[in-house]
Amino acid sequence: MRNYKIAVIKGDGIGSEIVEEAIKVLDAVASKEGFNIEYNEYLLGGSAIDVFDNPCPDETIKGCLNADGVLFGAIGGPKWESLPKEKRPETGLLKLRKSLGLFANIRPAIIFDELVNASSLKPEVIKGVDLTVVRELTGGIYFGEPRYKDGNKAYNTMVYNRDEIERIAKIAFEEAMKRNKKVTSVDKANVLEVSELWREVVEEVAKNYPEVELEHMYVDNAAMQLVRDPKQFDVILTGNIFGDILSDEASMIVGSIGLLPSASIGGKVGLFEPIHGSAPDIAGQGIANPIATILSAAMMLDFLNETAAANKIREAIKSVLKEGYRTKDLAAFDAKEVVTTSEMGSLIADHAAN
Repeated sequence: MRNYKIAVIKGDGIGSEIVEEAIKVLDAVASKEGFNIEYNEYLLGGSAIDVFDNPCPDETIKGCLNADGVLFGAIGGPKWESLPKEKRPETGLLKLRKSLGLFANIRPAIIFDELVNASSLKPEVIKGVDLTVVRELTGGIYFGEPRYKDGNKAYNTMVYNRDEIERIAKIAFEEAMKRNKKVTSVDKANVLEVSELWREVVEEVAKNYPEVELEHMYVDNAAMQLVRDPKQFDVILTGNIFGDILSDEASMIVGSIGLLPSASIGGKVGLFEPIHGSAPDIAGQGIANPIATILSAAMMLDFLNETAAANKIREAIKSVLKEGYRTKDLAAFDAKEVVTTSEMGSLIADHAAN
């Protein structure tokens, strides 16, 4: 029997609830497909601060490095917002990504036919949308030095070197080769020197993928085009800050931020998480949508080469949505029955096991 060690980081807020449902579905499909998963739980973010006074303990990093994959929920909340920056939950996540060498964030945005009406855009605009944002994750303005702030002045530095751009571009082109063979590289090369280098290096990498169409687009235009005609995109390649913004925009195109998974890859082990936050305002109420986390678990199975199991999960989600089951965030959209977080997980697990 195939065996996998998965590091589980539930995190804060709704993290525990949604990860539990993903594990429920993973266990169901693992049993069906003939492999075994061993789970080891670690702390990150606010929960780690409460126990270790450290948002990213060494034990968590070591545990993740020794795993085959990391399933992650969400971190943060008002309880820890007043802490110094280096102590905050978000700093812990950045440290974990850096420690694991996770430089590439892959965020698919796919519209479920059953949820076309959940989008704020017209059905004819978004029906059939299937795009992926490939975001550089460990460079750019979030990590650039120097950075400074006093009472009258503050600045950050956007920095990318050739190697950083080259490796994320390769990820995007490889992703496009599995899809519709088109890459849209998003930058701001008309005003930023760092984007000029970005564009030059992306064009060099593109020469190794002659089957893939490459287009360049300024980030302001890309933001507009995502709303105007999202079906024109296949793979969007972009840097850290632009990707952070555009991937959240893409999430609302498909109807709910509770539907979008992500994978952070590039190192020895990948980290798989929903793109939404910890939503402390609804934690413990049983109303969080677990689908993004369950889809993240499916992405993890893809990266473990358990493609059949991953596809079973996706088909199970489609079936449950087609039957009219919705969590509270989607209750207004063709709901036959509004279900709790746990009930949604059980429905998907039951379908995945058949």
